[in-house]
Amino acid sequence: MDLGSALSIASSGLNGIEYQYSVVSQNVANSSTTGYASESASVTSAVAGNQGTGVRIGTTVVNVSPYLQSSLYTQNAKVSALTASSNSLAAVESVQGSTSADSGDTQTLSDELGNVQTALTSLTSTPQDSSAQTAVITAATSLTDTIQTLASTYTQQRQTAEDTIVSTVSTINQNLTQIGQLSKQIMALQATGADTSSLENSRLEVMNDLSSEVGVTFTETSKGDMIVTTEDGTKLPTRPDQIGLNDNTQTLPSNTWPLSATAGGTASTTITDSMYYKAGDTNSAIAGITVADGTTTTGTDITSHLTSGTLGANITLRDTTYPTMQAQLDSFSATLINRFSSAGMALFTNGTDVDSTGTAQTATPQSYDTTQTTPNGIVGLSSAISVSNSYSTTPSQLAPSGSTTTITNVLSTTFGTSTDDVSSTLEAPSSSLGPSGTLSTGYSGAQGLVALATSLTSNQGATISTATTNLTYATAVQTTLSAKVTNVSGVDVNSEMSKVVALQNAYTANAKIISSVQTMFTALLDAIN
Repeated sequence: MDLGSALSIASSGLNGIEYQYSVVSQNVANSSTTGYASESASVTSAVAGNQGTGVRIGTTVVNVSPYLQSSLYTQNAKVSALTASSNSLAAVESVQGSTSADSGDTQTLSDELGNVQTALTSLTSTPQDSSAQTAVITAATSLTDTIQTLASTYTQQRQTAEDTIVSTVSTINQNLTQIGQLSKQIMALQATGADTSSLENSRLEVMNDLSSEVGVTFTETSKGDMIVTTEDGTKLPTRPDQIGLNDNTQTLPSNTWPLSATAGGTASTTITDSMYYKAGDTNSAIAGITVADGTTTTGTDITSHLTSGTLGANITLRDTTYPTMQAQLDSFSATLINRFSSAGMALFTNGTDVDSTGTAQTATPQSYDTTQTTPNGIVGLSSAISVSNSYSTTPSQLAPSGSTTTITNVLSTTFGTSTDDVSSTLEAPSSSLGPSGTLSTGYSGAQGLVALATSLTSNQGATISTATTNLTYATAVQTTLSAKVTNVSGVDVNSEMSKVVALQNAYTANAKIISSVQTMFTALLDAIN
């Protein structure tokens, strides 16, 4: 091997070391970047004609375990979903009170109902005492206030879920189309054999963000493209060409493509009690989430396929959780009005006995249709229920001429638990509820009023508790998976610094060889001259 070869080999060594330095620098700089996977320099021995010619710089390797990464993405979606649910349901928990009927919390539905029962019991002893009469009206008003507060909370949280759905879809679109753009660049570079590690890492960071927004899976093609699907396999295009269209049909990245959460706009829908979402139902007033399919202008409704993640959780809150809670409360409100009226004391009404100015008027009869809005049905009744204007203005009607007959009847039948008191027309509606007619309370309607109130609060409390408990468990699993992923893909700064020391020594040695060769060349030239 001549001096020229030695100089060439040492020079290639310096180039290789510089390349490895750049990889180490990239790792250290991104050591705290979420979703970044450490990179490894690829340097191999170069050989030509059975002779070593130095080193060959290869393609930088991104250290990723596909299985662990996929598991973490799935867990990210679960944790995000449970976090969104738990945070939303906390608002209900704050106004719901204890699930115990004897909790002493006067804001608890069953306790409020118990206060009405107690006030009526006291009134039987002094039926003509105005303070005892007023106490009944006060307790009844407090009960309807509690019902309306719960109903208002459901509506507010459902609206928040709708608003979050629209904003999350926009973010998902940005991430999907950014993945598409990065993939296109990666494919172009891979076709020429160029290094794509930095682009791959950028794509990993976006994929990590997307995994928290909606449950998805990622599959990389042999050419470097990334195929994104929902957890059940529904494809989410990242570029128009993935669905047979020209990429020029969209300006990317985009927050309005490929998904759409609104019917021809970007603003969220103002949710009311009468509105619901149901795929294929022409009466559904809430728009489904559609995905561009390359064949239709409206796309394909994939709402039911978008599970887990922030998006999936809010879809469930908007379309199932809060409508069910509303249906439970509407059923209770209808039963409260019905059972009091049946006992001869129409203490509660649907709020139509006064106009918007508070002036008394003839009340519209309450229908107990389970799918129509009040007063034509019970949907939304819990937002309108109130104490009868005639009783609140003239409390003495509770015991006309000092008679306790009606009060006694209310205490024995309205608050009764025998079969006759809770069955037939007096049974609380428990199925075919809500404007879609698909909801149910989840518990029997053939219970006493206090038991119904307790069942409602317990059922909703269990929903809240389950979300909180599952979040704790899911977060623990996520932490464990994150640690495993970090062991494979994370940047160990101490290890990187050890590489720096080794590279410094190697650089010095290669430089020394080049210096020595140059000295030898000089000596040779001097000898010739």
